[in-house]
Amino acid sequence: MFTGIIEETGIVRSVKKGARSAVLTIGASGILKDIKTGDSISVNGICLTVTSFTPTEFTADVMHETMIRSSLSRLPSGSMVNLERAMPANGRFGGHIITGHIDGTGIIRSMERDGNAIWYTIRTTKEILRYIVEKGSIGIDGISLTVARLSENDFSVSVIPHTARQTTLSVKRVGDTVNLENDCVGKYVEKFLGAAAPLNNIFSYSQN
Repeated sequence: MFTGIIEETGIVRSVKKGARSAVLTIGASGILKDIKTGDSISVNGICLTVTSFTPTEFTADVMHETMIRSSLSRLPSGSMVNLERAMPANGRFGGHIITGHIDGTGIIRSMERDGNAIWYTIRTTKEILRYIVEKGSIGIDGISLTVARLSENDFSVSVIPHTARQTTLSVKRVGDTVNLENDCVGKYVEKFLGAAAPLNNIFSYSQN
């Protein structure tokens, strides 16, 4: 389990693609100080298992399901990625519950400055939007963020300068793809309550 508080950014050293999988090598520093083979590390919000490491980098296998659900298949060597180690049992819970299991992706539609903050508007599918609520939490490339606005086709978050500087948001551009993980609480509630509501009834209220 992760919290969405990014510890550092790393660099993709290499991507070795197979027919239905890949092996990533990622350069890092701080998170490698107490790393062990088998540890979980969130890479752009995706929970990956460390298969080997050196003092300056680690490798992880990426299975087919992860490739098709996330943006990892499109990451070239040299890409910056967000990194977070699994949450320690005695650690502070600064963000929200992030499992590292990506629900899908979104596309950055716009980036607008608002004083010292930046608004990111992200278009995604109705299957993902159904679990997003205004003022609720969402994981964007592994970053715990608060939903500030929600519409039928997209949602927006307002990002403070510190978060932008410490994460890959500082290098994102309009049109870039990001990994999205919904707050898992909503999915569990829906499962326990029974059949899901039809997608076309989600936005029954009027939109501006």
